[in-house]
Amino acid sequence: MSDNAEKKPPVNERFIKTPMPEQMPEERIRNFAEVPYGYAAQEVAREAARCLQCKNPACVAGCPVGVKIPEFIKCLAENRFRDAAQVLKECNTLPSICGRVCPQEDQCEGLCILGRKGEAIAVGNLERFVGDWAREHSDQLDIKVKPKNGKKVCVVGSGPAGLTAAGELAKEGFDVTIFEALHEPGGVLVYGIPEFRLPKEIVQSEIESLQQLSVKVVKNFIVGKSATIDELMDEEGFDAVFVGSGAGLPSFMQIPGENSIGVYSANEYLTRSNLMRAYKEDSRTPIINGRRVVTVGGGNVAMDAARTALRLGADKSIIVYRRGEEEMPARKAEIHHAHEEGIDFNLLCNPIEILADEKGFVKAVKCVRMELGEPDQSGRRKPHVVAGSEFEIPCDVVIIAIGNRPNPLIPETTQDIEVSKHGTIKASEEDGRTSKKNVYAGGDIVTGAATVILAMGAGKRAARSIIEDLL
Repeated sequence: MSDNAEKKPPVNERFIKTPMPEQMPEERIRNFAEVPYGYAAQEVAREAARCLQCKNPACVAGCPVGVKIPEFIKCLAENRFRDAAQVLKECNTLPSICGRVCPQEDQCEGLCILGRKGEAIAVGNLERFVGDWAREHSDQLDIKVKPKNGKKVCVVGSGPAGLTAAGELAKEGFDVTIFEALHEPGGVLVYGIPEFRLPKEIVQSEIESLQQLSVKVVKNFIVGKSATIDELMDEEGFDAVFVGSGAGLPSFMQIPGENSIGVYSANEYLTRSNLMRAYKEDSRTPIINGRRVVTVGGGNVAMDAARTALRLGADKSIIVYRRGEEEMPARKAEIHHAHEEGIDFNLLCNPIEILADEKGFVKAVKCVRMELGEPDQSGRRKPHVVAGSEFEIPCDVVIIAIGNRPNPLIPETTQDIEVSKHGTIKASEEDGRTSKKNVYAGGDIVTGAATVILAMGAGKRAARSIIEDLL
């Protein structure tokens, strides 16, 4: 190097996030094993040492369940894994799950001071490590549970909102029963999120930890059909009910051809693969393993569906989204993984018809090009059709992943409970209270489809209200 060559300033390692090792793309598209391997102990120590231990940590304010982030990270930096697990489990019922699927970049990590000059602390990766350590060393943890207080609470739904509420209430001495409509507990955690993002054994382990707190789980029980909320309170003696039944009713585009053979809602497609194990060779669950699969949508569910299609044997998996990549609501990590795995992104285009052959099987999607105009009410630029831009994408499976809405069964069978024009239950964002006395609600049944951690936050706040109202 010549004397006149420009010297680069030394890299400050405090500003660089410790990378997490993961499966190579060419390997992982052939299996359903989890993509990231997780941190080893030495990587945890390196990442935890980056934390500035702020006196007024913005990261905590960005966490919907109020995890004491600097406190558990300090324990990790000092190699005190048990203490870290104690701190984390006091705040968060499902740390192994949150560490894997929460959008940390928009919450705790998005507010990290280090992120202003470099890369934020990998809070999610550290939380995942601690959650996994806690599961493997549960006998070393001291989870404080108060004596039974004589009060019974019914929790409707075993998704993230319901599980969180159940855990908070059980620790306060309530007799808690979860009623789950499906044959396995876990809600969206088991039917909606693929194995390669969230292994189901982790969900099962977290549920078992709740059962060790005496939480009862009743499966194949549809509240609103098997029994109404009023019947559960009046005849079964429940003092309060928390409704966390989610938003599992899929939305469709209402375009010609949506009834063709080979068209799935993302909800059905992922449920068949995840909950019904259609990806296993010995599975008896039918699913069409398309060679060319088009997924419509730009959220995490769309990424999950498109990546699942590859693992089920698709030669080509294609995302169709009416806006650009910057406008996609999916996590950046999921978009990155989809690109790595070779998924085609057909952006700024929108389906207008699904074409089928003479037997009714999907053969193509007819689309139009879009261009972005002025922002709409949500603040995102509104897409407009480009005149004369029609084109076709050949395919044999189409997955519609444009959102879900709540099932109307519970609102329609529950007296005195107010419902919004969108079919969601009206409940206070601050405390989960509904218009019906001693009935509380939170998660997607209130907000519409959102994130796991927001549902957990709602479950935690509602549990605090129940404690306040009944004790």
